[in-house]
Amino acid sequence: MYHLILGYVGLVLSVCICYQKNVWRIAQLGSLLMIVPVLNLLNLNMFISGISGALTSDFMSVALVILSVWLLPLMLIASQQHMAKDTGLYQRIFIICQVILTSALVLAFLASDLLLFYIAFESTLLPTLMLITRWGAQKERYQAGTYFMFYTMVGSLPLLICLVGQYKMMGSLSLDLILGGMYKGEYFTNLWWLGCILAFLVKLPLYGGHLWLPKAHVEAPIAGSMVLAGVLLKLGGYGLMRISYAWGASALLSGEVVFALALWGMVVMGAICLRQTDLKSLIAYSSVGHMALVVGGIMTGTTWGYNGAMILMIAHGLVSSCLFSLANYWYERSHSRNLLGSRGMIILFPLMGAGWFIASLMNLALPPTINLFGELVAMVAVYNWSMFSVIFMGVGAVLTAAYSLYMFGMSQWGEVLENYKNLHVMTSREYLLLMMHLVPAAYLIFNVGLMF
Repeated sequence: MYHLILGYVGLVLSVCICYQKNVWRIAQLGSLLMIVPVLNLLNLNMFISGISGALTSDFMSVALVILSVWLLPLMLIASQQHMAKDTGLYQRIFIICQVILTSALVLAFLASDLLLFYIAFESTLLPTLMLITRWGAQKERYQAGTYFMFYTMVGSLPLLICLVGQYKMMGSLSLDLILGGMYKGEYFTNLWWLGCILAFLVKLPLYGGHLWLPKAHVEAPIAGSMVLAGVLLKLGGYGLMRISYAWGASALLSGEVVFALALWGMVVMGAICLRQTDLKSLIAYSSVGHMALVVGGIMTGTTWGYNGAMILMIAHGLVSSCLFSLANYWYERSHSRNLLGSRGMIILFPLMGAGWFIASLMNLALPPTINLFGELVAMVAVYNWSMFSVIFMGVGAVLTAAYSLYMFGMSQWGEVLENYKNLHVMTSREYLLLMMHLVPAAYLIFNVGLMF
């Protein structure tokens, strides 16, 4: 598994030494070739971890590693037009930031030691911060970067303290350890466990710690939005799964508080999405609602809950990244993210409108998409925990369908504004990017078992 990290090191060196006219081709081709060794992880037995020193792969990590590696060439393809006016040096730095960020994510998903996982988890902060503050669209990007850094660091400090305490008590930080019976006393166990998962709840984010996400999404460039929605949020879900699995039944002692915030956030985020006029802000708030169901599935501590959360994370990673790409298509032409200003888009760009239609239907979990399968499995697990949760999940599902149709209707239907009639047509690069999002999502409908 070390060859994956060495492959990204080689990609960084290639970007540094190649000619400027070939830098984007080499970066995109190299990132695509990295998918080949990652697919070999699927050959491992999902019930017996494949171990290579400090790295390991099992059913929790393989699908997320493949998603991370798959999204890197998509981010590079989407950013090429955005970075065309920058100097050659800044283009190289931009590509290197994305490669380092992806390699840190792969290392975090494959780490078999909690300390290595924590280092990789924190290593994603700096490249993402650079993407937001340097290549953001508006002056508010500095405020968004401050929010992102503040929330991440405040949530991570309790995790570091808990890891130091665990090493002092047990002498090891291996992920294979069962931590549930390590501490005596219910109060101390609850406090220690909440300290362990706080960083992941902020990264997801859970309702209450989500204020950084809309700001970061709105101000980030297209590559930043894609990696935030596609992979970085899943890093929080993966960490929560790992810690909850290690703690066992002790992780359920304080689950009521987290469950309550997740179910309430699902409803509130749906209502907030119906009031948005900014296209990227609407997609960002919808991510919080979807991740709330992921938290609920993980907190049940059951096989159904874990499987539903994993399917939902993979589905959301593809669909939300596709939605941000479609929003960027329109922003590059109109320089506006206002829903009212994008009326009649389907008249100007029929194929783009078809992409919006498919992505919106997948976002609202229309049968037979994998979004529906993941939501149903997670909802069954949460319903088994409490029958009253079906009220919140039902309202949340209705609101999800409502704001998905609202987003599609407001952006596609209506009369075209006069100043939007002289726009350049979609390019083959944009069609390729759209297909690279939708084809894997359609393929997984018939091969859901690949994510288990």
